[in-house]
Amino acid sequence: MQTHEIRERFNAHFVNAGHTEVPSASLILDDPNLLFVNAGMVPFKPYFLGQQNPPFANGTATSIQKCVRTLDIEEVGITTRHNTFFQMAGNFSFGQYFKEGAITQAWTLLTSPLTAGGYGIDPERLWVTVYLDDDEAAKIWEEKIGVPVERIQRLGMADNYWSMGVPGPCGPCSEIYYDRGPEYGQEGGPAVDDNRYLEIWNLVFMEFERGEGIGKDNFEILGELPKKNIDTGMGVERVACILQGVENVYETDLLRPVIDVAEKITGSTYGRDNQSDIRFRVIADHSRTGMMLILDGVTPGNEGRGYILRRLLRRIIRSARLLGSTGETMTQFMNTIMDTMTASFPEIADNRERILNVAVNEEKAFLRTLESGTQLFEQTAEGVKKSGSTTVNGEQAFALHDTYGFPIDLTLEMAAESGLVVDIEGFESLMSEQKARAKADSQAKKHGHADLSVYRQWVDGNPTEFTGYEELHSESRVLGLVRDGVAVNEATAGEEVEVILDHTPMYAESGGQLGDRGQLIAGDTLLNIHDVQKIGKKLWIHKATVASGGLDLGSAVSVNVDEKWRHGARQAHTATHLIHGALRQVLGPTAIQAGSLNRPGYLRFDFNYTAGLSNEQMAQIELIANQAVDTDWAVNTVETSLAEAKKMGAMALFSENYGDEVRVVEIGGPFSIELCGGTHVSHSSQIGPVSVLGESSVGSGVRRIEAYSGLDSFQYLSKEAALANGLASSLKTPTVDLPERIRQLTDKLKAAEKEIENLHKAQLAANTGKLLEQAVEINGFTILTVQLPKGTDAGDLRTVATDLRGRLSERAGIVVLGSEDGKAKAPFIVGATKAAIARGVKSGDLVKLLGGYVDGRGGGKPDMAQGSGNDAAGFSAGFEALKTELGQL
Repeated sequence: MQTHEIRERFNAHFVNAGHTEVPSASLILDDPNLLFVNAGMVPFKPYFLGQQNPPFANGTATSIQKCVRTLDIEEVGITTRHNTFFQMAGNFSFGQYFKEGAITQAWTLLTSPLTAGGYGIDPERLWVTVYLDDDEAAKIWEEKIGVPVERIQRLGMADNYWSMGVPGPCGPCSEIYYDRGPEYGQEGGPAVDDNRYLEIWNLVFMEFERGEGIGKDNFEILGELPKKNIDTGMGVERVACILQGVENVYETDLLRPVIDVAEKITGSTYGRDNQSDIRFRVIADHSRTGMMLILDGVTPGNEGRGYILRRLLRRIIRSARLLGSTGETMTQFMNTIMDTMTASFPEIADNRERILNVAVNEEKAFLRTLESGTQLFEQTAEGVKKSGSTTVNGEQAFALHDTYGFPIDLTLEMAAESGLVVDIEGFESLMSEQKARAKADSQAKKHGHADLSVYRQWVDGNPTEFTGYEELHSESRVLGLVRDGVAVNEATAGEEVEVILDHTPMYAESGGQLGDRGQLIAGDTLLNIHDVQKIGKKLWIHKATVASGGLDLGSAVSVNVDEKWRHGARQAHTATHLIHGALRQVLGPTAIQAGSLNRPGYLRFDFNYTAGLSNEQMAQIELIANQAVDTDWAVNTVETSLAEAKKMGAMALFSENYGDEVRVVEIGGPFSIELCGGTHVSHSSQIGPVSVLGESSVGSGVRRIEAYSGLDSFQYLSKEAALANGLASSLKTPTVDLPERIRQLTDKLKAAEKEIENLHKAQLAANTGKLLEQAVEINGFTILTVQLPKGTDAGDLRTVATDLRGRLSERAGIVVLGSEDGKAKAPFIVGATKAAIARGVKSGDLVKLLGGYVDGRGGGKPDMAQGSGNDAAGFSAGFEALKTELGQL
């Protein structure tokens, strides 16, 4: 049974049982505790935490969530059961059925025959575990399902108790295991051998609330939840192993094709030896995970999600090279994995070109890193040998890995080829320290949900009604006041307070648009609202300062949006849609939004693209956006279902978790149609002029455009016009001729600079012959040491040194020059002729010696080496030390 059919049967089973089918959320969610979605229940956390009421008609849901776990990337492929990307099929009940319902549903799907929509798994091969004292679950398995008591095992909290790792819901769980047979291990069930007995489904009975603590079993149970919930997770890949009759997850229909391609590319064979097999599995696993991360908007970078993606892609490339590949491989790997995954994720087809561009560009960059890293390793190895050691220490190996991105396995391999060893214990110690710091940082950040507890009484009981699409002024009632994280009954003059209203016209920050500004008035009381935020997408928090009077809980108030602020925000947000539409016209569909910010008069728009934009492209984007303004298109909004919006062609942000009902903003038909909850003008002409300020890189594969809109754009254009008029007046030329006039002046300046440079070089050359008169003979060497005049830079030093070395080419000559460049730096250089090198002279060694006298360092090849110091006063002593060194050679 193909993996896609396994997914379809799962969804059909639970939809037929009355569950609402929920599409997989993006791997990237706005969650303070998670880098990526790592479990099927993550998108449902607001419902389990009580932040929101579940929007599902029957209080039940089913989903197949894409997940990524990357805590131990280096362990991937060593075992054959774990992947960094996996699909977690789950069914959820929010206060509806509990243990018996969950157990019965799971067993029915697993064991029903194929003709009845099940998976047809032999029930005699299934074992179950329950929590130590969960007699209720054990009884259901034995008496209701008929599992023999000897195949029901009880395990402790570390194995059969679930929580999110932070204060919140928790509860015992029951896991279902498949017995793969005696050839995979010993008898005795999962408590004895979890290799033979493969876990395929975990049923979590969420009925308690946990307190603070660390680890899986070191926390206090605070009490029962108001509702008993069900959260289950079935591993799609593991079930595929069973139903496809293969050894492991890498042999299934999704990953084996990538291994087959890797065999063709590398000339190596899967199954030959364990080390090679690990590399094949790394390629297959990371190709899929990398592709899915790029699909959801991640681009390679040096921190956070981007760093994880970069590591994955580079491990693919390195593994392929270790297996025997010599050229680029990413195109073939990515095309193969996209072919296997598109049936389950149709959106891959629309993003194929973008995914390829990101992956291939990262491969090209890493191949350059490998080349430069190889040179760095060779320098390191040379230094190790010169010191008389045979060990590359842990600090050196860690620097190559951490600073330069050079893989440790490559360092080990090259060290062996050079007759050296690597202090792997020292390296691993430094890696462990780095991981510990990262883990501590992660633990320190796990506080996002606990901080929201004060708002829970309003989130479900009194969600805010937003009326800001229709009005800017409203009469409301104060439902809550929060000061310094604590609910209070009143606020007095001078205090900062968060106000919760029954309804509000004020927009809360989301979708890149900043929250509204405005005022709250009640008689003589005035509060200035300086920000509006959302809690759980349902509660509006008005952050305000009490300017005068006081405010009591339950007060009737007038809420007024700052109309000037809202008007500017509408202009900027609508202009963002125009910029996005123009970008896609100019750059094509691979220019996907990666983030935005809108405030009155200003916008910035981030998008995935691998190259900088030309001036012509920028001008074209600005022109198209302003043509859209001039066309005066109507800006239409429609509220509809997510499925219907997708049929309309509406674009969605990868990282946004949309509900069943969405808001579609359409401008000019196909020109721009996006899912967006922001506020907008009613016609594009109301935006006013749009001025593109420029574009820049904000990370690998991510570009940013900034622009002004409305009056801010007009003021910007007015200043630009004044500047142009001022230049035209100074240069006594018409404004229209300014570019040509400035070009002429620039050309003259460059010519003058070139002439000065040539004169300078001629002067240096004229003095070179005289410098030779200062050469001395020591130990058969002709040695010239000279400190050139102040202002001589490193480039000049190299020119003179090369000339002097050429004049000494018939002798065992050494040229040593230093200077002070006028920037408080002391550059220096050493050159040696072939005859001097033949006698053992290495310019790099002499440069290091000289560097110690001028507080500097340097390096290079035996014939020429350069460095830079901070103390030119040390040259005299350094020159004498060099002469002494050469005299003893």
